[in-house]
Amino acid sequence: MSSTRILVVDDQTVVREGLVLLLELLPDIEVAGSAADGEQALAMVADKRPHVVLMDLRMPRMDGVEATRRIRAEHPGTEVVVLTTYADDESIFAALRAGARGYLTKDAGADEIAQAVAAVRGGAAQLDPSVQRRLIEAVATGDRPRPSRAGLPDGLTRREAEVLVLIAQGRSNAEIAGDLFISEATVKTHINNLFAKANLRDRAQAVTYAFKHGLAG
Repeated sequence: MSSTRILVVDDQTVVREGLVLLLELLPDIEVAGSAADGEQALAMVADKRPHVVLMDLRMPRMDGVEATRRIRAEHPGTEVVVLTTYADDESIFAALRAGARGYLTKDAGADEIAQAVAAVRGGAAQLDPSVQRRLIEAVATGDRPRPSRAGLPDGLTRREAEVLVLIAQGRSNAEIAGDLFISEATVKTHINNLFAKANLRDRAQAVTYAFKHGLAG
């Protein structure tokens, strides 16, 4: 795989310049540029075509959530990793719904940033462990909207909804197979079907989707 081109987006000059210096020291990473807000980021993505955007959330003019949504809609070849001070439920779910594939807090080290960048470029998701725990806690405690399950969203079958609930609980494919007394191959088929119906790319988005529709446990 060629070097990964990264655009750094943060409204704080010191943070932005520090991230650029840090990234330039990492192997196989090329800094395509930096932006101070979402509007500037959107324009630079169109011009520079980075592989990954390292995105702050709270910024003037256009915040990171809206910028992520626009980037993913207009430039689907560019992935977004959120790097922010905030790890509250509202920020996490808004960013994941907008299409971010990674979510890190600003105490992340260089290795964690490099790992997240490599993961999202390779098509996977990468969440800070504290963020992953917060997602699981949120869907486990009932701190969420609870619409009726009488009509499942997006044409999901009852079995697909059961698989989604278990994904939201952090269960692996093997564990889901054991819980439902079906094969791992069948679990994968259900996951592929529900991802296609709900337009989901990965398990992180599936957790967000389950939370949104009250199907998280």
